[in-house]
Amino acid sequence: MEAKQSVVEKSEKRKLSFIGPGLVVAVAGVGAGDLVAALVAGADFGLMLLWAVILGAFLKYVLNEGVGRWYLATGQTILQGWRSLGSWVSGYYVVYVVLFGLIYGAAVTSACALFISALFPVLPVWGWAIIHALVGLVVGWFGGYQNFERIMQFFVIVMFITVVGSAILVFPSIGELANGLIPRMPTGSFLQTLGLISGVGGAASIPYYCYWIREKNWYGGSWIPTMRLDSAVAYIITGIFCFALMIVAYQFLYGAGISISGSEGLVTMAEIYGERFGTVATWLLLIGFWAAAFTSLLSAFNGLPYIFTDFVQLLKNKDKDSNRDISEQDPAYRAYLLWLTFPSMLFLFVDDPVLLVMIGLAFSATILPFLAITLMLLLNSKKVVKQYRNGIANNLILGAIIVIFVALAAIEIYNTF
Repeated sequence: MEAKQSVVEKSEKRKLSFIGPGLVVAVAGVGAGDLVAALVAGADFGLMLLWAVILGAFLKYVLNEGVGRWYLATGQTILQGWRSLGSWVSGYYVVYVVLFGLIYGAAVTSACALFISALFPVLPVWGWAIIHALVGLVVGWFGGYQNFERIMQFFVIVMFITVVGSAILVFPSIGELANGLIPRMPTGSFLQTLGLISGVGGAASIPYYCYWIREKNWYGGSWIPTMRLDSAVAYIITGIFCFALMIVAYQFLYGAGISISGSEGLVTMAEIYGERFGTVATWLLLIGFWAAAFTSLLSAFNGLPYIFTDFVQLLKNKDKDSNRDISEQDPAYRAYLLWLTFPSMLFLFVDDPVLLVMIGLAFSATILPFLAITLMLLLNSKKVVKQYRNGIANNLILGAIIVIFVALAAIEIYNTF
């Protein structure tokens, strides 16, 4: 009996030793936008929307697990799967990737620059933004996945020490925390609740996951249990980060009538926090915010080029089931890196959003329902071995995601235009 238990323990430890892509997804998904959403929710409604963080993290887990299961069960990347549904499906997503890269490159570098400028005001924000873009280019060009994963794992530690550590200093009572886990929507919180559910963990990084587990040499259905554990770790960590921000906002902003919005609001939050705990505390929180933004930057500079490279190779090779080499050395990968870096810099000097930005936002609002719809189609198809297809629970959850986020996408598109 003891020998059998020892084997089980070793097996579990072995699974944990493979955890990596999930941690990358966790820190990739927690960007400045997610932190702002959690901060505003905490400031406006205290801890009453903690349940929405859990729901949002769970729904993103379902989508991420679906992307990983599709790849391991079929050997095809998610882009290959989309192409099998019709060329326009993969084409739609690549149009989003091209627009998203142009806009996101400016947005994420600006967020990083804002936090680092608050720490080291020796350069203008645009100057720091350009430096961050060039660092992202270098890491994407020369780093390789294994080095990229180690960098991201380091930042998980940094974010835990800074963001989660800050929340521990002002941790609420168990009763207050438990009260926030009861699902309810306070008056005027409908759109914010949907936004929080949508924002936790982001959506842009989910399709990257199949390329990251591919780089780890995970192949075949036998890896699905490990992949599920990996994904679960990702979204537990994501939920913890968002919990931490809501707790800090609750303790310092709830009922204070202070309006917080955008990345500038995060800097304001750090300053308010520092008024109670001192300058070092302000620095720690700002470092945590910068780490969240910087890991989002690095993930985009590593993940988006894989998708573009995959698309280019699909155009060249009509055999959609072929085993293609998608690597950082591919000219298409490096061409997209350059696109992500230099054209985006032009947006750093433009004050008013242009039509391209609005179109990009509209595309972004549709990504979650797009993922849910296509995963439902793919994971119920004959391309997937029966034992790895969706069960009733998976289909119901994906259906709920489609309903929730189609409504949210419609609202976002309406507000955008």
